[in-house]
Amino acid sequence: MVNVASNPALSTQAGPVILPTGAPDASMVRVRGLAKAFGTNVVLSDVSLGVEAGSVTAMIGPSGAGKSTVLRCLNLLERPDSGLIQIGRHSIDVEKGILPANLAELRRSAGMVFQSFNLFPHMSVLRNVSLPQQRVLGRSRAEADEVSHRLLERMGLRDKSSQYPNRCSGGQQQRIAIARALALEPEVMLFDEPTSALDPEVGAEVLEVMRELASEGMTMVVVTHEMRFAANVSDQLVVMADGQIIECGDPHQIMSDPQHPRTQRFLKAVLDR
Repeated sequence: MVNVASNPALSTQAGPVILPTGAPDASMVRVRGLAKAFGTNVVLSDVSLGVEAGSVTAMIGPSGAGKSTVLRCLNLLERPDSGLIQIGRHSIDVEKGILPANLAELRRSAGMVFQSFNLFPHMSVLRNVSLPQQRVLGRSRAEADEVSHRLLERMGLRDKSSQYPNRCSGGQQQRIAIARALALEPEVMLFDEPTSALDPEVGAEVLEVMRELASEGMTMVVVTHEMRFAANVSDQLVVMADGQIIECGDPHQIMSDPQHPRTQRFLKAVLDR
């Protein structure tokens, strides 16, 4: 975890938070100088971040801050304009070009869970979890199904394997999506607002699964509006605004004593509701 408060090299007063050059190479995820623009609209500007293996990083901030774009750039669903991305032992320097083999390796290392589930409606729950394993990992159908059954049981969905996604609740569909991502044995899990499309009771089911993953040591980066999860489950809290990281460090410290004026305004708005 990168702690702003204990490191004077990480300013919380203005401008982007920059990792010091001495940041440990053991980081599971490392991003340096990430930039992305859509035409004249700059979405990310010089974003740098480190995530330790086995830790949970929560990303919060106002709408349009660039949080989801960071996640989509991490597994190159969005191609950044510049920057270095490292996940585990896989590293890509965007300006040097991206080979298809390197792209596949990086994406295999990062499981992605979207807010809109992105399940195949014409396939059963079992096939939704098994097919990616066959395509990406080269498993036989029998091997993939064995893994899928085990993960679905872990998600409390053992009796849903033959159903189609539209016969499942939103919380069940999101847990299917988590099982599908876990089946590819990623080194890190990326969650993009995983409960935003769910009502609070159903969303709590998904958050409980994520808490279990965190307790088991899964490295996770979570874009979330769930402040309680960010405060109590994450090891590192990242606050973004206007395409930059404005604070990064201990969740309890930032929640109780935010330093950046934009963080103060954002937390007041969401916590006072």
